[in-house]
Amino acid sequence: MHLVRVSAVLTNGQYMLNLDCDHYINNSSALREAMCFLMDPNLGRKICYVQFPQRFDGIDTNDRYANRNTVFFDINLRGLDGIQGPVYVGTGCVFNRTALYGYEPPMKNKESGLLSKLCGGRTSKSKSTGSKKSDKHADGSVPVFNLEDIEEGIEGSGFDDEKSLLMSQMSLEKRFGQSSVFVASTLMEYGGVPQSATPESLLKEAIHVISCGYEDRSDWGREIGWIYGSVTEDILTGFKMHARGWRSIYCMPKRPAFKGSAPINLSDRLNQVLRWALGSVEILFSRHCPIWYGYGGRLKFLERFAYINTTIYPLTSIPLLIYCILPAVCLLTGKFIIPQISNIASIWFISLFISIFATGILEMRWSGVGIDEWWRNEQFWVIGGISAHLFAVFQGLLKVLAGIDTSFTVTSKASDEDNDFAELYMFKWTTLLIPPTTILIINLVGVVAGTSYAINSGYQSWGPLFGKLFFAFWVIIHLYPFLKGLMGRQNRTPTIVVVWAIRLASIFSLLWVRIDPFTTRVTGPDIQMCGINC
Repeated sequence: MHLVRVSAVLTNGQYMLNLDCDHYINNSSALREAMCFLMDPNLGRKICYVQFPQRFDGIDTNDRYANRNTVFFDINLRGLDGIQGPVYVGTGCVFNRTALYGYEPPMKNKESGLLSKLCGGRTSKSKSTGSKKSDKHADGSVPVFNLEDIEEGIEGSGFDDEKSLLMSQMSLEKRFGQSSVFVASTLMEYGGVPQSATPESLLKEAIHVISCGYEDRSDWGREIGWIYGSVTEDILTGFKMHARGWRSIYCMPKRPAFKGSAPINLSDRLNQVLRWALGSVEILFSRHCPIWYGYGGRLKFLERFAYINTTIYPLTSIPLLIYCILPAVCLLTGKFIIPQISNIASIWFISLFISIFATGILEMRWSGVGIDEWWRNEQFWVIGGISAHLFAVFQGLLKVLAGIDTSFTVTSKASDEDNDFAELYMFKWTTLLIPPTTILIINLVGVVAGTSYAINSGYQSWGPLFGKLFFAFWVIIHLYPFLKGLMGRQNRTPTIVVVWAIRLASIFSLLWVRIDPFTTRVTGPDIQMCGINC
């Protein structure tokens, strides 16, 4: 946010482009397309930002770890564009500077200045006052309200004593920081710097506002700029803007607007997903949780529901972990995962399954996402769910309940100049690899145990076995990219991963396996009850 303040003092452009350090402009006309929305005479004043989808270079042809994330960028965000706009994803975004300063968008059929939206003052002015204000708006380099008028409370400012008190220079500096030049720049509706300012004075003020201590005892990081309190400050910042009533736009030009790099290594990719999930958990357990924050504002219900989904999804790792273990439990214990149900219940179950399947097909047809991209996304959702999302939930609980703050690993995004994808096959140890490997081994052990039991029990046990094997193989197929990542280029799993996985799988198997699971149990009469007459 230091550069936001410096740019406000030096140039004070009305719009800002936000890019990650590893992104570059790939489409020279992308900014022009964003301006078409932001400068629209009807809609532009209510738009807080224009978000572009993320596109990446250097990804392997098969996109083994779903780095392109096309389901999220081409389906989910496009769907949100029809409600109140897409969420802010941290890069590839053109901001309206006014929205970033914590102002509210203009209301319909209500003329109010930027300062009144900030301080909550009423706007009951005479016609003469309105004409004076319109004269000020004619020049974009003149502030909407002069600080001298606010401080002295002169009659020419058009405010009574109560409003002058609310809009005093002291209250503005408490909100924006101790810089009269920067505060004046926030009141210029159309940007620009005062013509009387000299380069020397602006440079001196820029050095002042770039200091870290400038944000102390101000609203920076709480109501202004990027919101602190989560490693995914992008989600939190966009949520605050939407809660104030702003609208965002999703722009998808045919030629990608911006491109960047993505981690193609398994461990780096899991660490990236861990950081995103941990940020969502931090928001979920904070005062900005979309479940209870912002009621009484102008956030639409479906937009709130989308933000709830964005923050609560790491919790799905717990039932997902259970679902991935249940097939092995069924094979080891001889019980089936699905109980016997009536015909009517079966019809409802099949109808629900068909509805979900049809919805997925319609989404893919509407967005143009291929079945292969959708399947890779499903596979990595399972891989990330039982590893990174699970760790994020426990780390988030430790931070909230015990106050233990966890550090995250910076994601490596090395470019692949030789096009041999060396990073793809490189092994990097991380504890995130243990849970998926353990589940793989447990299910493989369950397949062997269930098949051996069926061979010893006769043909009548093969029918239930096929249902159990289906669910076990369904889990293994979802984890297949993870298995390939463990093998690497030499198709060899690291010893430390095998040792830890076998240890955990053995402990779990001993809890469930029977003493003699591979022999047929013959049941007969109870000798103690019938005695010698048996």
